[in-house]
Amino acid sequence: MNTMDIHEIFHNLPHRYPFLLIDKVIDYTVGESLTAIKNVTINEPFFQGHFPIRPVMPGVLIVEAMAQATGLLSFKTAQLQPDNKSLYYLAGIDKVRFKHPVEPGDQLKITVQLLSNKRGFWKYTAKSEVDGHLVAVADLMCVNRDIET
Repeated sequence: MNTMDIHEIFHNLPHRYPFLLIDKVIDYTVGESLTAIKNVTINEPFFQGHFPIRPVMPGVLIVEAMAQATGLLSFKTAQLQPDNKSLYYLAGIDKVRFKHPVEPGDQLKITVQLLSNKRGFWKYTAKSEVDGHLVAVADLMCVNRDIET
């Protein structure tokens, strides 16, 4: 089993608080799949306004967490690390469905599977679960591009 703690995640993703949405990787297979965890706590800054009477993790952040998981797998598969010369961009989102709200105290389990990598475009299918219940699915496309200055 291949895992990553928060220190290795910092090493492999450029995101930082409050936008780093992966706490640990519990398993990955280079070129195939990755499973990550996001511990959802009431201390998340977005809960102040989404929604004060019943806090719910925004769906776009669930998708972002799935996209960050694809970044980790892409960097591992390509044997690259983030640098100051390029960024790994989310290039497309298809077939997104939200099945259940994610609330403080939940542990979001994110699983991504690599479908293809052609001409620098990485295509993935992703799902997120809480306690074995499906909360979101999406097909994601990502690309690593040089930063234009």
